[in-house]
Amino acid sequence: MGLQKYRMFLEEISELILSEMPKAEYSSIFNDFVESEFFLIDGDSLLVMCICEESLKQGQELHFFYLVERYLVDIISKGGQFAIVFFKDAEYAYFNFPALLSLRTALILHLQHNNTIDVRTEFSGCLSQEWKTFLEESYPYFLIVADEGLNDLQTYLFNFLIIQSWSMKVNVVLSSGQASDILRLYAYLMLSKHKQQTFFKKNEKKIENAYKALIKELEECRVLAFEPIFGNLRWNNIIEEACEIISLLKQLWPEGSDIRRVLCVTSCSLSLRMYHDFLENRTKTTSVQENNSQQVEGDCLSLQWMEDLCKLHCLSVVFMLHLPLSQRACTRFITSDWIEDIQTFLKMRKWCEYFILNNRNIFEFWNLNLIHLCDLSDELLLKNISFYYENENVQGLHLNLGNAIMKDYEYLWNAVSKLVGKFDVGKPLPLRTTELNFLKKDSVPIKDTSKEKMPNLGFIPMSSEMVDQFVGDFLKDLPFLKRDDPIVTSLVKHKEFDELIHWHSHKPLSDDYDRTKCHFNEKSRDPYHLKSMQKYQVFQRFYGKSLESVSSKLIVTQDVKPKKNFTKPKTKKANETKAEIITRENKKRLFAKEEQKEENKWNVLSHSIEEEMKENLNSGIQNLEDFLKSCKSNLVKYQVEMVGLTACLKAWKEHCRSQGKGETTKDLSIAVQMMKRIHSLMEKHSELLQEADRQLIARCLNYLGFDELASSLNPTEVTEDGIKEKKKNKYSIGIGPVRFQLQYMGHYLLRDERKDPDPRVHDFIPDTWQRELLDVVDNNESAVIVAPTSSGKTYASYYCMEKVLKESDEGVVVYVAPTKALVNQVAATVQNRYTKNLPNGLALCGIFTREYRHDALNCQVLVTVPACFEILLLAPHRQRWVKRIRYVIFDEVHCLGGEIGAEVWEHLLVMIRCPFLALSATISNPEHLTEWLQAIKRYWKQADNIIEKNTASQRNAGSRANFHKDHFQMKQSYKVRLVLYGERYNDLEKHICSVKHNDIDFDHFHPCAALTTEHIEIYGFPSDLTLSPRETIQLYDTMFEFWRSWPRAQELCPENFIHFKNKTVIKKMDVRKYEESLKAELTNWIKNGNVEEAKLVLRNLSPKLVSSSENMIQMFPLLVEKLRKMEKLPALIFLFKLGAVEQCARDISTFLEKKQERERPPNADKEAYDVANKLRKVKKSLEKQKTMDEKSQKKPRNMNKSLIHEAEHNNLLQILEKSLEIPQEYTYADRKKVDSELLQMVFNRVKLLRRGAELKALAERGIGYHHRCLYAKEKQLVEILFRKGFIRVVTATGTLALGINMPCKSVVFAQNSVYLDALNYRQMSGRAGRRGQDLLGDVYFFDIPFPKIQKLIKSNVPELRGHFPFSITMILRLMVLASKADDPEDAQAKVLSVLKHSLLSFKQPKTMEMLKLYFLFSLQFLVKEGYLDQEGNPMGFAGLVSHLHYHEPSNLVFVSFLVSGLFHNLCQPTEKGSKCFSQDVMEKLVLVLANLFGRKYIPAKFQESTVKFHQSKVFLEDLPEDFNAALHKYNMQITKDFASFLLIVSKLADMKQEYQLPLSKINFTGKECEDSQLVSHLMSCKEGRVAVSPFVCLSGNSDGDLLQPKTPSHVILRTIGISHAQAPLLWPHRFDSQGRRMPLNAYALDFYKHGSLVGLIQDNRMNEGDAYELLKDFSLILQSISVSLRELCEDEDDNVVLAFEQLSKTFSEKFHKV
Repeated sequence: MGLQKYRMFLEEISELILSEMPKAEYSSIFNDFVESEFFLIDGDSLLVMCICEESLKQGQELHFFYLVERYLVDIISKGGQFAIVFFKDAEYAYFNFPALLSLRTALILHLQHNNTIDVRTEFSGCLSQEWKTFLEESYPYFLIVADEGLNDLQTYLFNFLIIQSWSMKVNVVLSSGQASDILRLYAYLMLSKHKQQTFFKKNEKKIENAYKALIKELEECRVLAFEPIFGNLRWNNIIEEACEIISLLKQLWPEGSDIRRVLCVTSCSLSLRMYHDFLENRTKTTSVQENNSQQVEGDCLSLQWMEDLCKLHCLSVVFMLHLPLSQRACTRFITSDWIEDIQTFLKMRKWCEYFILNNRNIFEFWNLNLIHLCDLSDELLLKNISFYYENENVQGLHLNLGNAIMKDYEYLWNAVSKLVGKFDVGKPLPLRTTELNFLKKDSVPIKDTSKEKMPNLGFIPMSSEMVDQFVGDFLKDLPFLKRDDPIVTSLVKHKEFDELIHWHSHKPLSDDYDRTKCHFNEKSRDPYHLKSMQKYQVFQRFYGKSLESVSSKLIVTQDVKPKKNFTKPKTKKANETKAEIITRENKKRLFAKEEQKEENKWNVLSHSIEEEMKENLNSGIQNLEDFLKSCKSNLVKYQVEMVGLTACLKAWKEHCRSQGKGETTKDLSIAVQMMKRIHSLMEKHSELLQEADRQLIARCLNYLGFDELASSLNPTEVTEDGIKEKKKNKYSIGIGPVRFQLQYMGHYLLRDERKDPDPRVHDFIPDTWQRELLDVVDNNESAVIVAPTSSGKTYASYYCMEKVLKESDEGVVVYVAPTKALVNQVAATVQNRYTKNLPNGLALCGIFTREYRHDALNCQVLVTVPACFEILLLAPHRQRWVKRIRYVIFDEVHCLGGEIGAEVWEHLLVMIRCPFLALSATISNPEHLTEWLQAIKRYWKQADNIIEKNTASQRNAGSRANFHKDHFQMKQSYKVRLVLYGERYNDLEKHICSVKHNDIDFDHFHPCAALTTEHIEIYGFPSDLTLSPRETIQLYDTMFEFWRSWPRAQELCPENFIHFKNKTVIKKMDVRKYEESLKAELTNWIKNGNVEEAKLVLRNLSPKLVSSSENMIQMFPLLVEKLRKMEKLPALIFLFKLGAVEQCARDISTFLEKKQERERPPNADKEAYDVANKLRKVKKSLEKQKTMDEKSQKKPRNMNKSLIHEAEHNNLLQILEKSLEIPQEYTYADRKKVDSELLQMVFNRVKLLRRGAELKALAERGIGYHHRCLYAKEKQLVEILFRKGFIRVVTATGTLALGINMPCKSVVFAQNSVYLDALNYRQMSGRAGRRGQDLLGDVYFFDIPFPKIQKLIKSNVPELRGHFPFSITMILRLMVLASKADDPEDAQAKVLSVLKHSLLSFKQPKTMEMLKLYFLFSLQFLVKEGYLDQEGNPMGFAGLVSHLHYHEPSNLVFVSFLVSGLFHNLCQPTEKGSKCFSQDVMEKLVLVLANLFGRKYIPAKFQESTVKFHQSKVFLEDLPEDFNAALHKYNMQITKDFASFLLIVSKLADMKQEYQLPLSKINFTGKECEDSQLVSHLMSCKEGRVAVSPFVCLSGNSDGDLLQPKTPSHVILRTIGISHAQAPLLWPHRFDSQGRRMPLNAYALDFYKHGSLVGLIQDNRMNEGDAYELLKDFSLILQSISVSLRELCEDEDDNVVLAFEQLSKTFSEKFHKV
């Protein structure tokens, strides 16, 4: 019964897992290259993944180990940090596969002994307590596991592991369907959700029992697998025999040996002994049944045959010992199989290997070399040797073995003979003493790879100056075809079929700029247009005002007088002109007048503020500080501060006197206020202080107990005012002044700010580093600027804009922002900051994104996204505009390392000729980036000089080349500076939230608690791990507590620290020095042997956490409520799933609604109802009255009556509104911040939008949500109201982190995700603490595991690394620019700059060579497909291909379908002459396009699910037959070319590395064996082993396999840095690592059929946000294609054009409905 009882339940678990599969996110699984999340790899899943690999042949162990290591090395090179886990129970799954049993054991040993990987084998199974504890302690972010095993039972084991991980909140990553590129590894991530956790909890007992039943079943399998091979021999007998043989060997070879020899002789002798016993036992049992006595020999092979097989095995091992990999890679591949009986014996030998490896501990204290565990046996080599002896040798081919091989073989066989002992096994030679064939007969026994001739790639000759300039040095070594070669001549006759006669494929297409919807027609004078234009500008200004409170500035163009810059400024007053004297006097008078005004204002206010301070010090001080903020005069500020100080002293005395005898704790907030006033007076107004003021300050310090400071200030007056010792204790605060300031005043400490104004800046006094930025702009230099969020780095970009606007009306500044939201924000800021009277037709600011554009090319400040700016730079006919660009500003330049569109950032930085500013808060290797940019600028300096010379010579020759005049008028500098600034204005403190007694609790998290002593020893303290002053004190105290005899304790005590000595005012920078000293001291502890003390310090700083089992998300509203009580709002709450972002906002709102319901007076509803009724009646009588009044016009009595009615009506209306208004305690909105008119305006903009109503309802409760799927207007509603302070709680995804200006008091991380990495953490937490409003920012971690928090705080941000910079379409776009440009010289310089300066190849000459070859391959492809001619000029449908550049290789396939007439065959109208197409044609067309442009894969396993689908088909069907055939033809042609390209590139491979295992670096090179004829005969396949890894050749793979559709990338040599991903192939089917087909999601076709977003969420299992984005993309592609086709075809009634237009329209209508 056992497992049968649980079958249904096991299937239920399978279904649960299957149903989650399509919802799995296919994404990059670690985004941090420095240190990824810690994760686990299930060792058995790794084994199954590699063993199922298509290219691996059974029995080839070294190739298997190469696959394992190549996979692991790929993960490690991307920063992966992991451990591999092998469960003991998992071993049971292999009893039916003894070959894998010994392989698994060898794999574990190899990973443990020959690598530094953490391998865990101590856990019995995934339900064991130890495993659970391990997960709790190490908290891996995910576990990589297989979704299918080698049989059902192993699949069940994997399923248990998956649901157990989910129950422990560990996510699961599938090992199948993974894909890797240069920087990232993509995989299916299945998140642990609450639903699965409850499933596990609910069924815990049942799961345990089912697991036990499964293990029992597996144990029974062992018996069933064991019996046919070993008969009635017992497991333990075999183990005893194995141990005996190992002991004998130790005596035989006392000097030790290596694992290959040892395993060979021990497994052979053990299996011979076993087989001998097995035969004896059979004889005994058979003689009892006398009749069957004849069959023994018939059933089983005799012992002699087994001895022959063992001899061959020994010889194969000797080959492995003597031959280097270069020779073994040329082995023949025998296709014949073993005969049945031999297979049984081979299984027996594998069992014996397993027993020996498992008992290797007996080899202790004996010299056993384990290096070659990865190469223990080679079954393919054994077949090769067997084939020779039983076929070729028999037929008379006698080849010698060679001396060395012969000697070693005899040595091994003699050892076997001695170890067997019980019976004689014969002499080493001859190798075969029996006639039996071990291999089955086969018509073609040897795979002939010589026939798979690789196509020889002859390069088609090209004559293009640009190609010569880039790859000229390469061309001489490459094979070129002759001009009269048939391949070349056939190119000229590029046939296009008849239907395309009316098509002008070479006609230049409108580009994305022309197509992007123009917001307003700039030239239109239509009143409606003008009105919308006006409305838009009013809103932009209003939006801009919400971003910053800067008044608008009118800019006047000033003629640039270059001479003036070089003269020194006048210093002597004597030279002042009369005008200058008058100006100076006027300024003086104005200033005095202002000062007088402010003094009068203070005189008016002072009395009320003083009274307020007597009543309530805190609110009085608040009013005082508000006045100080608006006051400009120093004299007045000084008077105000003195009044404040006197009031504080008075309050402190009263407070201390009023304390009872027992009370010891004082209210230190008064003391803090007093010290704040002293700081301000001493630091900012010291020159105005009189003697009496100094005495007052000294008295204050005396009262606080800071005598030393008081005496240093005023030595004469130490005990003035008769402060006796007793009294002193009464007033003193009881701690030293330094400790007091650090612990209680940390965030009030003064920052080091410069006092000297800079004439270039009027609003504030810039810091030194900000001045450096202004110098950069003044000198027309470039700079990379790295400074924390909200430190004021964007100021430079606005200064830069202002400079260009003042210079002329022509110059342009381009501001490149990573997201549309940021584009809107910057544009609004610019429109709010500047106004300028420009000539007609010009605008100040323009926008260009993929969705819309407005004033883009007739503005002076263009704000755009990278892809759109690239379109403008690559457009051949827009060069005149590009030359007007004076500066480019790249905001958030770290996107250069991002996942999507990173190469576009790279192209922009390389192509621009003007200076630039590149801003970012987070780059960990800015020096490398700057060096690269400097190299680019050096190139441009040379290029500009050449162009200038040529222009000058043309000018002299009289040609009117005024083209460059503009560019060189302004002398630009080619210098690139790096400006680094690391100091945040406000401190950040971190807190961890936990649930205690149904309430939220906060524990302060000290940043040092994130560190370990190991981390400090290896990496030191992270550069941006800063402490707030109170955290610094806490660190000192903890260090002092845990090492009492600490020698430097006194010196580093805060009161004695050198930078604090006798300072009344401690500044932020002094504390920073103290913090650095403590960090350095702690590092010294670790380095000088006090590690234990340091460990105690770090452990003790860590908060004591209670892990809560509740569903934390339900507790979430309580957290927000608590933040409100603690006055920590406004808050931004970051979550990483769109659904969660919206749901959490709704939950908070629901929480407030329920609270309001509960606490509402019981009859409130009834009262509101009554009032509404009354109101209705009054309204009626009012209307009645009105009509009566109109009839009789004079009676005054009626007039009074109607007035009374009206007053009553208004009164009732007010009562009703008040009763319906949400009371303040049930909303987070701050109504005082925004007037109702403005609110209405913002709400009206979204009333017709999809989420408008919900956002409005949430906003009224002070809540909002923000993510990428909202419309711009919806996002703006949330942003504006949050900035204004109306909305005070916003839930958001990471899109908000990228530069959006939404500062807040607190940031909450409320969901763990793979996207919450060091980079995003810094971007997001940087929002906390508003400059000028909060001196401290708070960061809260809610439901984020502790190890993850530690990781976020200590990890460095990722380094910027280059992506693969080219694609075929990119190269085509560059060629179009080079040949069609208005100014060919400029274009060529740009194109060469892109080709020569990829970040990937910077300082990497080998990579540069590979890229040059890839460039040549691309050109060949483009010429063959008819997109370029031999001069490199675009032809055919080059325009259409480059227009669809977002979608390579689908764009290339689409055009090939179009050219071959497939769309014309498909698009036949319903009847002749009609312009309409049937539903059937449309659906077929969508099917084709979905196969090209809508490729979203589903894990293969999901096809087994039994789920019923309601609306969708879910799995996309294959292409129609004719399309499929055309696609196959296209793919085969490219595969051929790509394979021959790989053969040429393979010359760049590092063969030394290719003969090593990638991770363990075990070397397989050596001297080739030349004295053995047999070796030369067996290893004779030298052909076709050029581009394929030698390890892969061991399985009989050759270059010919590169032509097969399913060849995985790891077949290619790994050091050439290129893979199939770079070939423009589109295989109709994709297979995962286990060879299963992965279906495509039919979302586009399903949506076209049913038009329902809900259908996609339910059936296609898609996330709503993702589905919406994908459909939007698909709709844009349809539009783009239909517009392009219409432009290319002049026949109005072309069926294809009409069909695409009909489809685009229908699809777009359906999409807009959702």
